[in-house]
Amino acid sequence: MIIHPIKAFTDNYIWCIQEETEAVVVDPGTANGVLDYLEEKQLRLAAILLTHKHEDHTGGVLEIMARHPEIQIVGPKETVGLVNRVVDEGDTFTLLGQTFQVFATGGHTHGHISFLMGNNLFCGDALFSAGCGRVFTGDYEAQYEALQKFKRLDDDVNIYPGHEYTETNLRFAYDMQPDNEKFSKALKEVRELRAKEEPTLPTTIGREKEINLFLQVETLEDFIKLRNARDDF
Repeated sequence: MIIHPIKAFTDNYIWCIQEETEAVVVDPGTANGVLDYLEEKQLRLAAILLTHKHEDHTGGVLEIMARHPEIQIVGPKETVGLVNRVVDEGDTFTLLGQTFQVFATGGHTHGHISFLMGNNLFCGDALFSAGCGRVFTGDYEAQYEALQKFKRLDDDVNIYPGHEYTETNLRFAYDMQPDNEKFSKALKEVRELRAKEEPTLPTTIGREKEINLFLQVETLEDFIKLRNARDDF
């Protein structure tokens, strides 16, 4: 199995999960790169997975559907106008011979979900490397609870977020804790990757426990303070 990042816009990643000649695409904010990649690799698109309703994660769905009208489109209730299968916390389904588990991970949007396939987590804007999504809903408790779900996953779970925000997130972490050697080392590594225009993703749950301040806070109150500080950074 191959999980390939298709770059979109300034910093989005559309993840393409490939098993032999079939593919599943996660959060296609635009169609062009997706359609080009499928054609280049001669892949048959089996499904689209949506984590939430924001346009930069869903904007390519209709154009892709026009080219592939037979596909499954799986997502949360908030994407109901785009999907033909609505899923929520605790649901499971099978694609590419793999079982996908659904987690409710609201906060960034009310209906945000994440998908776990084996040891691979597709988490949209709920969790980033060294960060988490802005809480546009104001429901900090939901976002905090989502982070607790992520922390309970095995350390070797690979994380595939929707954006390349790692360097900025680590600059914030280093600004908060300038004596933290793990932050300074990670920031150096990330800057070297970005200088070569290489992705810093996927990351892992184990790595994020070491470099992600949002997975280290122990109370909702501390999470709210940290999230507000990151918003102002």
